[in-house]
Amino acid sequence: MSFTLPLGSAAPDFHLIGVDNKTHSLADFAGARALVVAFTCNHCPFVIGSEDRMNALLADYAPKGLAMIAINSNETDNHPTDSFPHMVERARARGFRFPYVRDDTQSVAKAYGALRTPHFFLFDSSLHLRYTGRLDNSPMDPLQATTHELRDALDAVLAGKTPAVPLTNPIGCNVKWKGQDAHWMPPDACDLVPPK
Repeated sequence: MSFTLPLGSAAPDFHLIGVDNKTHSLADFAGARALVVAFTCNHCPFVIGSEDRMNALLADYAPKGLAMIAINSNETDNHPTDSFPHMVERARARGFRFPYVRDDTQSVAKAYGALRTPHFFLFDSSLHLRYTGRLDNSPMDPLQATTHELRDALDAVLAGKTPAVPLTNPIGCNVKWKGQDAHWMPPDACDLVPPK
């Protein structure tokens, strides 16, 4: 079995504290026509380069029924800027439109099979996985992006269609796992799409 949640799978539930000091779970998004679960952090340059696009995605699609949540699962012993207080500061400074929550045990990252930051999971209204991978092909520089896979997949899901590209490899820093080297990946983790 692959590490990352397979397409068609139901979204694993979670109960995680957010920077708003509220506990967030899948029940918060009942009634959404689509849900993006993004595994992210504070320090990764690929995340930093994507934050404005994440805000813009939600601003553009919330009127159409999109909900979004960002989850920080990075260990903080060696990456202290990913701590909860720094998350609170980051969300305020960047004006996040979505809940930003802490997965301190890393159990949610494991349940979803998050590979990198950022790593996006798009679920339909029944909370089944329809797309996973990257936002686009240039997370650090939006001006260099020539593809927009997450938006394309979202358009398809909202239209009741199957995304033309349901899998891409996330581009970013490895999730920082507790007790492991910064570049460690679980043995059963792999690229979602073989290189061409």
